[in-house]
Amino acid sequence: MRKTFLRLGSFAALAAVALGAFGSHGLKEAVTPEQLNTFEIGVRYQFYHALALLAVGLLLYFRKTPLLPWAGWSFLAGIFLFSGSLYLLAVNDILQLSTSLLGPMTPIGGTFFILGWGLFLASTYQENQKMYRSKQQE
Repeated sequence: MRKTFLRLGSFAALAAVALGAFGSHGLKEAVTPEQLNTFEIGVRYQFYHALALLAVGLLLYFRKTPLLPWAGWSFLAGIFLFSGSLYLLAVNDILQLSTSLLGPMTPIGGTFFILGWGLFLASTYQENQKMYRSKQQE
């Protein structure tokens, strides 16, 4: 599980840097300043939560609590829903997408970010579980 979150966090950070470069160079002339700002907010929150995924992965090497992986999955859902919807809203004029589904996705994604941080906090109050079974238990 810990390698999964380290890989997801690394990929999300890589994608955030690539999307940020695309936004500042490729979209600058194609969208309005407001749309570019919306895109940049998506990149910013994706990067913040990529770091959160990395923190979850690293902490799972030292702590094994039931809520910590749930925090990681919540961060990932938030990235897809919050940042993803902002990316699509920013390029909506280019792609001609229906915004009726995109609008509600943003606050749902934000709720997943809040839930993830709440679960992360709550996991600090949980006792560690055994990470590995001893040879005697096998």
